[in-house]
Amino acid sequence: MTYSRPEENTLGVILGRGRRREADATRRVIGAAAPRRSSLGTGFIAIGAAVIFGLRAVYGIVWFVGLLPTYPHPVAAAAAWAVLLVVVAAVFITARALGDRLPDWLFIIFVVGLVAAMALDLWAIWPLHDIGRHATAAVTAGMALVVVITQRRTADILVSTGVLGAVLATAMIINTRPNPDDFAPQLTTLAFAVLPAVIGVVIVRGFRRLVQVELDRVLVQGTVSAPRFAVGMMASEELARLDLAAEELLDSVANGNTALPLDPKTASVAASLATELRLHLIEGRRETWLYHAITESDMLGKSVTLIDKSSLAGLLDPQQRDGLLSAVWLLVSDTAKPGEKNRSVSIAVGPAGPSPEVHGHRKITVPIVITTTGVARNRVDPATWNAIRRVGQYSDSTQNSSLKVDIECLVDNPADN
Repeated sequence: MTYSRPEENTLGVILGRGRRREADATRRVIGAAAPRRSSLGTGFIAIGAAVIFGLRAVYGIVWFVGLLPTYPHPVAAAAAWAVLLVVVAAVFITARALGDRLPDWLFIIFVVGLVAAMALDLWAIWPLHDIGRHATAAVTAGMALVVVITQRRTADILVSTGVLGAVLATAMIINTRPNPDDFAPQLTTLAFAVLPAVIGVVIVRGFRRLVQVELDRVLVQGTVSAPRFAVGMMASEELARLDLAAEELLDSVANGNTALPLDPKTASVAASLATELRLHLIEGRRETWLYHAITESDMLGKSVTLIDKSSLAGLLDPQQRDGLLSAVWLLVSDTAKPGEKNRSVSIAVGPAGPSPEVHGHRKITVPIVITTTGVARNRVDPATWNAIRRVGQYSDSTQNSSLKVDIECLVDNPADN
């Protein structure tokens, strides 16, 4: 999303249109909240995955012990299990010691160890010509990738799973006789080796997306209680930087380290600092909570457009703000059906109009029009309507097969404050 709003001079006169970068501050905050250790609680998923692998390993070892008398090469089968357990244990312990990180070199060693265990197990049962019924360590090696599923990228896990699955499937095709009775055991064994890692990838991706969306919502929720005009997270970072630079310059002058009058280079730096501070003060007069909520949200910034030339959104009280933000959030974040258009929301605020006195106080009406794209009325969550009611009286209609909501929002007259 690119947010467009009119530019003003220091007297508030509209000069033109400008653009604002989107969600930079939110990305920095989320990045700072994702340290080197497994972030967003995925460390608990890693422990759970290790427990599941341990149970599968016990199951495989029991089968191995039961089938051991039938193995043509029992030593190789035992070596396969030894290699698998040593590699998994070593990688798990080393990754925890490194802060839940799995460097590339360690991941390569891990995958090579899994391939070695699979190769030893296949060689041990090769003369039997029935991999599906006799493979034990080879199947567990494919599932072992769930142990590192939270510490590597999705592509790494899927590619490694594909390689192990391809090796196992190729061995089955070459080794197993074309007998219809053998098809089901081979397919089941291949699924046990490949599907756990694939399902784990889907679960971890969904969990990470859920937590990041909620984190994004929490970050922008703070704007609900902000003053009518305020600076956002990104501007706060810039102000902190400018404050430090100005402080160092003034301290240098006060201590006599910098002589007066200032030399041209230092004077240029001081002028730049003054200009940037003045620009931030001007922007603080016109940027409302809703502007910051949209531009500093990674999700809303991509899908929501705000038109608020008079900065009237700042007049809404906290309850109305929370209702409007919740409604927009639900309209954007609600999962669309496959084949539906990408969802987008446009919010037009104003112009304000007079209203009769309410409980002895003169109010003004701020019209808010929410226009959507790709949002069918019958697909709107009931919680969205409850949120809109907190903003004001509304009427809804359908425009180009998408929802349009007109809200009449009563707010306090700023002239009475």
